[in-house]
Amino acid sequence: MAKKPIILAVDDETDVLSAVELDLRHKYSEHYRILKASSGELALDLLQRIKDRNEAIALFLIDQRMPRMTGIELLTQAVTLFPDAKRVLLTAYSDTEVAIRAINEVRLDYYLTKPWDPPEEQLYPMLNDLLSDWRANYQPEFEGVRVIGTRWSSQTHQLKEFLARNQIPFRWLDVETAPEAQRYINGQNMPIVVLPDDTLLAQPNPLELATHLGLQTRAELPYYDLAIIGGGPAGLAAAVYGASEGLSTVLIEKHAPGGQAGTSSRIENYLGFPVGLSGADLARRAVTQARRFGVEILAPQEVRGITLNGIYRVVHLLDGSAINARAILIATGVSYRKLGASGIERLTGAGVYYGAALTEASLCKDQHIYIVGGANSAGQAAMHFANHARCVTMLVRSTSLQSAMSRYLIDQIEATPNIEVRTRTNVVAAHGDTNLTTLTLQHIDGEEDTVPADALFIFIGANPGTDWLDGVVLRNSSGYILSGSDLLINGKYPATWTLKRDPYLLETSVPGIFVAGDVRHHSVKRVASAVGEGSISVQFIHQYLGGL
Repeated sequence: MAKKPIILAVDDETDVLSAVELDLRHKYSEHYRILKASSGELALDLLQRIKDRNEAIALFLIDQRMPRMTGIELLTQAVTLFPDAKRVLLTAYSDTEVAIRAINEVRLDYYLTKPWDPPEEQLYPMLNDLLSDWRANYQPEFEGVRVIGTRWSSQTHQLKEFLARNQIPFRWLDVETAPEAQRYINGQNMPIVVLPDDTLLAQPNPLELATHLGLQTRAELPYYDLAIIGGGPAGLAAAVYGASEGLSTVLIEKHAPGGQAGTSSRIENYLGFPVGLSGADLARRAVTQARRFGVEILAPQEVRGITLNGIYRVVHLLDGSAINARAILIATGVSYRKLGASGIERLTGAGVYYGAALTEASLCKDQHIYIVGGANSAGQAAMHFANHARCVTMLVRSTSLQSAMSRYLIDQIEATPNIEVRTRTNVVAAHGDTNLTTLTLQHIDGEEDTVPADALFIFIGANPGTDWLDGVVLRNSSGYILSGSDLLINGKYPATWTLKRDPYLLETSVPGIFVAGDVRHHSVKRVASAVGEGSISVQFIHQYLGGL
């Protein structure tokens, strides 16, 4: 059996250290080893021995006021040995300014003022949250899911992204570099997925893989109060609020919970997270919260249409099944617009990627990669890939980043030496036989140059992808869904509106079908706005259901 991860407590006051150890053992000893040290010097010696034994540290809980070495000074050295461990500082009330500075200096996750009684309210909830985050990214040696294939296979990339975005730990084995991969091939078509029981799946699609992994793709009930189509921030927020307020709720997601936001490498301006969090972490937290309230999450599962049957709105799925719900919320968000340059489609998944493609980040070490786009998603990706690649070049059509990107991101990009920004520049062609090797770039003045490129990540525009709703609800010319007062045309509502009352704020042209998030006409394209719309949509859904 693998050794338990470690929680390390450090404090020079014997009574405090004993109290910390007692509280930690009471709550966490089943899944973690609880170790302690009475000084920074002893802690560093212990950490080196732990490192030599190839064990894992999950969390540091360290006092700030210690003689000879402060908590921040200790953390500065400790994180070089265990950079992924969560960091909590114990402080007195007078030390809170020091702790706040430590958020930037050592990427402190939390500071806790002493005393913390009762631990059930002041200690455990915060540590539970941090340890859950750490566990989500912890990758011990295991005989779990393995994906075998070549880096430049679009199908291999699709499977890796599916597993990563659905929070399923897996090991990637490149047939060109991993000797272990050879024993699984035996004439099988790649990519191959090896399940924990050693079952081999040759070239599975995501739905087939999901079925073998036990993910839920079929609804359990014949009828629901609320069906939510789309598992991004808006859909997940509506699911949490709907289910917590007593509505039987099912959420249907085409790819993986989190939506486009779930692929973000870092969200730093989301309220309540001073050091930021990744889109994957936000999605994982929201999914856990939704399931806690009883939400059924079907993923991957695709909706092909909606019909009306009396008081029920019927959601028809691609597999031929149907879900009956008294109300529907459409929260499908948007996807990145396709880049129409020559060679892009052929090389997609083989060096060309839409969105952050975080599974490829570690493979970009010492490489020169390009990012197309000038909004926040592109900026967040640039900062993330700069930690791996030798050079990151952003290609922006406008004259600067300021028109579409938040100031904090612009400042970070300008301060990062291996990020270059080329404005007024487009990609006109991508070249390579089996994978991307070069790009042809065109400046606004018409001048072109061809440059070596190891990877290209595309973040341009937005496509609501609502063609499947044709003839169901009203949309604008770009495909965004109209709701509320936007439905008025020459002072009248459309013929599909059959009620005497006006549509609610987020209600579409069909009573009982609502919309929230980026897919809505005139929405604000921010995660917090999507969460807000998803949350308040439940209020209007309750009012609608109350009138049936």
